[in-house]
Amino acid sequence: MARIKAPVVITANDLLTGEVVYLDPSHRWSPELSAAKVFNALDEAEGELAAAFSEAVVVGAYLAEVSNDVAVTPRHYRESFRHKGPSNYFHGKQAVQDAEVAA
Repeated sequence: MARIKAPVVITANDLLTGEVVYLDPSHRWSPELSAAKVFNALDEAEGELAAAFSEAVVVGAYLAEVSNDVAVTPRHYRESFRHKGPSNYFHGKQAVQDAEVAA
């Protein structure tokens, strides 16, 4: 498996809703990738990731590579799918009018 490269964000699934969430700079979980804290140093990200595992509000937390040019965007197609939400019909993030992630 290839070694993950910075910049990265911490992502997980909300334990109650199943929604994809991202750790923000205030150490809160946000459903918006644009609100995520972007880590440019893997050591710092891995330390924050370890703390995320001890929280009882999320499950499956891990580091995800992003591009941080004009806006924060996923670098891997799997993360792009997770960010947009289910593709079979509009619900969740896709149901919100003027959502950050339009289908």
